[in-house]
Amino acid sequence: MKTSSASACSGSTLGLLFRQVRDAMWAQMERELAAAGHELTFSQYITLKKLSDGSAGVTDLARAAELNPGAMTRLLDRLEARGYVARVADPTDRRALNILLTDAGIAIWQDINKCGQRVREQALSGMSDDERNTLMRLLEQVRDNLTPSGS
Repeated sequence: MKTSSASACSGSTLGLLFRQVRDAMWAQMERELAAAGHELTFSQYITLKKLSDGSAGVTDLARAAELNPGAMTRLLDRLEARGYVARVADPTDRRALNILLTDAGIAIWQDINKCGQRVREQALSGMSDDERNTLMRLLEQVRDNLTPSGS
């Protein structure tokens, strides 16, 4: 018996599957970080990952880590206390601060990035390169389909 596309991807099942995949990725990342001796949350990992591309403001970091700006400020306080990030005045806007990785932050990023690579490889194990590319393309399409124009 052939399943209709509507029943194969019922809304609650599809949404639940996305949530389960996200939660499993986050949990595995935290286990991988702990096994490597890093006491970091997934949100701290995402923040360091975003900063590995260059300095950023609190709002951009909060958006990347899916936190509110107040929670991001507290997270940055913890990372700064560990010596991983620094806040520097924005040369173009004296009211704004840019956050950047310190030398210690760059060093830990190089190690924790390997943790992320292991988790991604575990998540995609058993898939060919074509299947991996197709999965990413389809997930991006779903995201884009659900993202309002201009966001």
